[in-house]
Amino acid sequence: MERFRDKVVLITGASTGIGKASAIRYAAEGAKLILADISEEKGKATLEEVIKKSKESLFIHCDVTDATSVKEMIKQSISKFGRIDVAINNAGIGGASAHTADYPEDEWQKVINVNLTGVYLCMKYELQEMVKAKKGNIVNMASILGKVGFMGSAAYVAAKHGVVGLTETAALEYAPQGIRINALCPGFIYTPMLENAGLAEDDKLHQAIANMHAMKRMGKPEEVADALLWISSEEATFVTGHSLAVDGGFLAQ
Repeated sequence: MERFRDKVVLITGASTGIGKASAIRYAAEGAKLILADISEEKGKATLEEVIKKSKESLFIHCDVTDATSVKEMIKQSISKFGRIDVAINNAGIGGASAHTADYPEDEWQKVINVNLTGVYLCMKYELQEMVKAKKGNIVNMASILGKVGFMGSAAYVAAKHGVVGLTETAALEYAPQGIRINALCPGFIYTPMLENAGLAEDDKLHQAIANMHAMKRMGKPEEVADALLWISSEEATFVTGHSLAVDGGFLAQ
């Protein structure tokens, strides 16, 4: 099945985790990929895998917190392919773990800048091109923590709630122009972000987080990628303004 044959797909935060797994899935279904990331080394390593199936794909260095960098990413994408059919705004960071009164202010700003302002800037410039084309598809990476609170993660939770609200607002604004905008809300997915938080070394913590899900396990990046490909495909043409939980039953409890 090649649902994305000749479609141009932009993915931010494409070098690891959900971004990388999604890039590989899109490439296997015929997409031309623009892989964007702040890490050139990891981004180019992902590109080497993607190019095996999608030879026209490219990597662009991008800092999603910098409007100039985002505009340059869009400019290069349009210069190469002439359009962006699907944009996946996936770049994100975890941030510090501390209760709200103790949360470091500089860390708060860093998380908000990447996880919320970064999504806004990408959408802003992606939408300008999609409006010209009178079509397009955007998926923002939110989280189950865009739906509920979680102790010790004030900045991350605030940013992801913001992404859900931003997605809904933009979906209302641009649906009449043929542009669909949705969000994904993954549960805890075993990625390098969680490994960096110490889950690889702490079996008890790993199991405690796994047990928060009805399925009693964490998700895999490929499982999120499968949902992402569906919601951005022609199989979901009447879906917009939606935040799709891919969470092993976390939010149902």
